[in-house]
Amino acid sequence: MRLRTGRIPKPATALALAGTMAALGLTGCAAEPDPDTVTVLNSATDAAEHEANQDFFDRCAEPLGLEVEQISVPAPQIASKALRMASSDSLTDILELDGSELPQFAGTDGLRPLAETGVDTGDFSTSSNTLGSFDGVQYGVARSVNSLALIYNTELLAEAGIEPPETWDELQAAAAELTRGDTYGMAFSASPDADGVYQFLPFFWSAGGDEAQLNEGGGAAALQLWQDLVDAGSASRSVVNWNQQDVNDQFISGRAAMMINGPWQVPVLDGQDNVDWAVASIPVPEAGLDPVAPIGGTVMTVPKNDDDRERERNAGRILDCLNSEENQLAWGERINNVPTREAAAQTYREQNPKLAPFADLVTTARSRTAEVGTRWPVISDALAGAFQSVLTGQSSPEDALERAQQQATAGE
Repeated sequence: MRLRTGRIPKPATALALAGTMAALGLTGCAAEPDPDTVTVLNSATDAAEHEANQDFFDRCAEPLGLEVEQISVPAPQIASKALRMASSDSLTDILELDGSELPQFAGTDGLRPLAETGVDTGDFSTSSNTLGSFDGVQYGVARSVNSLALIYNTELLAEAGIEPPETWDELQAAAAELTRGDTYGMAFSASPDADGVYQFLPFFWSAGGDEAQLNEGGGAAALQLWQDLVDAGSASRSVVNWNQQDVNDQFISGRAAMMINGPWQVPVLDGQDNVDWAVASIPVPEAGLDPVAPIGGTVMTVPKNDDDRERERNAGRILDCLNSEENQLAWGERINNVPTREAAAQTYREQNPKLAPFADLVTTARSRTAEVGTRWPVISDALAGAFQSVLTGQSSPEDALERAQQQATAGE
């Protein structure tokens, strides 16, 4: 199953969400709901994902004398579905959101702080807690998280006598050496949407880029790196059209020796016999620096229900159980994601050495909304416009980021 990495409401949707939710107060479930049933709104529309979720919900609910009912809709419909349910006073007891969506909901004062529901995230990684926080308050809990890494074709690198690159200079050299015939040395997504922005952020942040001030810091160097890879022919010019699934397709077909991608691709990678693969950390500008990648995944929140606080407490009990060390580890192994409890993450790393770089990367990963909160949708669009402009030869990295900053601050 694939977990979302960063779909967010567009600005117009976000404004409508904030206004409507504030007016409605996210008041919870409809009149006279079943007191022994906890309802969940999520995006687990895939049959295997829905079943996996239900298995874990049931193991937590049954000892409490409760049942859990999932209402699953496609990921892009979560916000609008929540709006409709709130307008009819029937919002679920648990609302599962992509981490980048949480500020849009928490900003309405319609979510209950987790501490008030009995959920303790004190033993969780700092990076995962930022995914569920807004203005310093914890509203959501992530039971597992993901990020990005460098995935490479072990046979092609071995034949070329190349070690997985650790710096940008090594990346460019390796990508050039590995580009032969129909095979490019490097593949990544530079699509003008959340996929492309998610893949750009490890380079942008690791170089010192600042999402609050796009035209300052090291962001231009990251754009220059991407431009150099494409201009040198080490990466295809089609990266501007590829989403993350397209990138994986290029890799397993042998048309890319290395790629940037996430653990949600592991089931497909494991299910094919054409390419032997391994995972390494994302290269950094200079040796000795820590890579800074985006942290992705979903968070479970508890909408306010002032008329029935017991429903909130039941939701909290379910969430607390789902996030026990044992359950987090089992869930992480089932979906190839890193548990958020530090002890569970360490065990996961030891038991899954092939995916250990993902576990290492999430320790320094950042939430996209931690610094800019509800402004992230506009900033994300501005960043996408910047790298699209550079990779299609319309502007220099510096000029692209100047325009991106103007776009991100227009109307302030």
